[in-house]
Amino acid sequence: MNKNVLGNNTITQIGIIVKDIEKTSQAYADFFGVEKPEAFWTDGFEVAQTEYKGEASNARAQLAFFDMGSLQLELIQPDENPSTWREFLDNHGEGVQHIAFVVEGLKEKVEIMNENNMTLIQKGEYTGGRYAYMDTLKDLKVILELLEND
Repeated sequence: MNKNVLGNNTITQIGIIVKDIEKTSQAYADFFGVEKPEAFWTDGFEVAQTEYKGEASNARAQLAFFDMGSLQLELIQPDENPSTWREFLDNHGEGVQHIAFVVEGLKEKVEIMNENNMTLIQKGEYTGGRYAYMDTLKDLKVILELLEND
């Protein structure tokens, strides 16, 4: 595999799957002595165009973000629809699900990783960009999320 596939090595975000976003957000806010962020729902399929394992999915999740200097903690409470978030919660329970990196040329990065047996699990759009979750569990022991901002 080529070296530095992503074009950078700065972790932007750690994603944590939770069952109760309000309770967990409050616990983090209390622990760090910061204000609890408002949780919000991801967009539905008509906007997000979510695909999970190559199939269209109505998957949504509630998200809450803590900006912690150079790193962002993302809390994710999935709905019941098929998604990488729901699969993680069902199979592993709560915990760290992914680490994320901002990239340029998301489509090309996904192709390179696919060629190296790190396959696309889920992708979608968000206001201001797009994301792709890559199955890097075998080699890296965690899912990588690639974020491309407009």
